[in-house]
Amino acid sequence: MAQISLTMEQFRRKTIRRNVAVAVVITLLLAVSFVISMNTGFSRLTPMDTIRTLFGGGTEKENMVLFQFRLPRIVLSLLVGAGLGVAGSIIQGVARNPLADPGLLGINAGAGLMVVLFIMVFGAKSAGSIFLLPVLALAGAGMAAIVIYVLAYKREEGISPIRLILVGIALQAGITSAMTVLVMSLDEAQFDFLVQWQAGSIWGSNWKFVWALLPWLIVLLPYVWSKSRMLDALNLGDDVAGGLGARVEKERRSLLIAAVGLAASCVAVSGSISFVGLIAPHLAKMLTGTRHHVLLPISALTGALIVSAADTLGRIVVSPDELPAGLIVAVVGGPYFLYLLIKSGR
Repeated sequence: MAQISLTMEQFRRKTIRRNVAVAVVITLLLAVSFVISMNTGFSRLTPMDTIRTLFGGGTEKENMVLFQFRLPRIVLSLLVGAGLGVAGSIIQGVARNPLADPGLLGINAGAGLMVVLFIMVFGAKSAGSIFLLPVLALAGAGMAAIVIYVLAYKREEGISPIRLILVGIALQAGITSAMTVLVMSLDEAQFDFLVQWQAGSIWGSNWKFVWALLPWLIVLLPYVWSKSRMLDALNLGDDVAGGLGARVEKERRSLLIAAVGLAASCVAVSGSISFVGLIAPHLAKMLTGTRHHVLLPISALTGALIVSAADTLGRIVVSPDELPAGLIVAVVGGPYFLYLLIKSGR
């Protein structure tokens, strides 16, 4: 018995060391992406120019480029990636479906419909209404999530993974069609903005959008992490979770609301970036396993790295023009989704 206890303790310590090492490596990669992104853009800044400007020695132009354009965009891409990564991890855990993702299920599309209506009323970048945008996006995403939940749920078997995907894809197609109809009434500036938004451009690249998004993450990320054990239980099935004393439907609804809030607030300021919520949790599971108290923060770090790297790469590939981060992620995410679909045999 003592030998077994010793072996378990050694395994636990080894697991902790591995998880810490994974977190450190991803953080270092994030730092590398951060540095490269600060030196990437239409206006060229050398690494020494960047360092000098960060410490207060830059010219007026360098200060404007770094502090008013690049840093807000970098910070926003990190926050958006973290939010989408955690949202995807929640939905995959609650639905017990490795193919679930806010973008694929139509949640992003629901948020996007409200964004389009917002732009039609207030204009492409209405400074006075920036803080309303996540709220409106949440309303649209929430309505989409309710429709998906109702149509995918059956009393006898709960949420069917395959029904969840099919309902989400159908709803996404319907909302996209509605958005196409609305586009016809937009003026040229609104149309150009919408094209960028649908492609997943980090369009809200100023500090006001960072402050609009940050409170949502500050509230929702700690809440979700506090529910990590509940996610572990739900991932085992409704019967097992109920046997452990969980109020399954209440917990599922609260976690789905949190996931919708994260996805909607991120989509509101970043555009329609799909597949981050699919890829980030999968990579995190490969690196750390399925325990959500570790999986959630690693998914956040991985999602932040994916969006930050995609946004940076999009500014390098066709410089001085840009490719939206959403297109870069889709190039990887589309084939990866097909791989998972084939692997799962669905």
